[in-house]
Amino acid sequence: MIPFTLGRYFAWRFLGATMAVFGGVFVLVVLIDYVELTRRTSDIPNVSPWMVAQTSLFRVPQAIERLVPFSVLVGAMSCYLNLSRRLELVIARAAGMSAWQFVAPALAVALLLGTAMTMAYNPLSAMLRERSKRLESELFGERATGALQVGAGFWVRQRSLDGHQAVINATSSRGQGARLDGVSIFTYDPAGHFEERLEARTAALESGHWRLEQVRVYASGAPPRDLETYLLSTTLTPEQVRESFATPETVSFWQLPLYINRAEQAGLGAAGYRLQYQLLMARPFLLAGMVLLAASVSLRFFRFGGVSKMVLSGIGAGFLLYILSKVTEDLSKAELMHPGAAAWVPVLFGMVTGFVVLLYQEDG
Repeated sequence: MIPFTLGRYFAWRFLGATMAVFGGVFVLVVLIDYVELTRRTSDIPNVSPWMVAQTSLFRVPQAIERLVPFSVLVGAMSCYLNLSRRLELVIARAAGMSAWQFVAPALAVALLLGTAMTMAYNPLSAMLRERSKRLESELFGERATGALQVGAGFWVRQRSLDGHQAVINATSSRGQGARLDGVSIFTYDPAGHFEERLEARTAALESGHWRLEQVRVYASGAPPRDLETYLLSTTLTPEQVRESFATPETVSFWQLPLYINRAEQAGLGAAGYRLQYQLLMARPFLLAGMVLLAASVSLRFFRFGGVSKMVLSGIGAGFLLYILSKVTEDLSKAELMHPGAAAWVPVLFGMVTGFVVLLYQEDG
């Protein structure tokens, strides 16, 4: 009963510390994003502060999803350092518990927390991100779209059935690419000669064509024309549009297998979706690896000193692990590394490193 009671106590202390760190980061990012969004909307008349706050609040959950491992790392370090400072780890060792017994509860909580983040938090953040895009469209939609924006947003090239070509640029997308905002389209004849430029507020993909709204047409040798609606023929399928305009991070965990199958059936590369799926699958074990790294640098007795050095060591280890994960992700996106290996190599490296260091410290 003593190990079970102490284990439950350590688990609650770790969970509380992690939630406190995550909550602090969440509030800080919300405030920063709200201030930035307020600055961007300062010249737009009749903007509701509540709408700006709601847009910012909906954007943040997905933005801080990558900070969850660092929250676990800092939370675990804070938990064990406080336990050591209050001599609770000394009492636990005197009661016959080894370091593995009071690290195990945190590992179990980290695995459960990672599973919840993958299965519940990720779908929620993806849904809120789509809502934030709609709110952003309402906030910035009143601005004129006549200005050409080169090098911004997403690009795709298409060819219609009659041989005409078009290059489409959008500053943002919604509905996984089915609806675009801030659209610029350059059209060419079958011989490749420039015909006209279309600037539209929005574009919606329908069967066989794009429906453009609030369009301005620029053609050589003619004055600009303003149209309410313009239909642009296209042979693009929803799967091809998703591949060009949808980012894998905006797709829910439960929808990723469907997107992967559709992309493969359409003959398109699905490396980005596969990588995101593997990253979400590996998240529980990544959090467990962060607990092991934190334990390897924070189980030393508080009175021995060197606390600042231990904290810096833990943060440095987490930062190096983050760099490794970014490198493997970039290699996977460039199709130089399998998505599974790109997602799991940093996780295994972090877990093995923390395990070996902790094993050496405790068992020699």
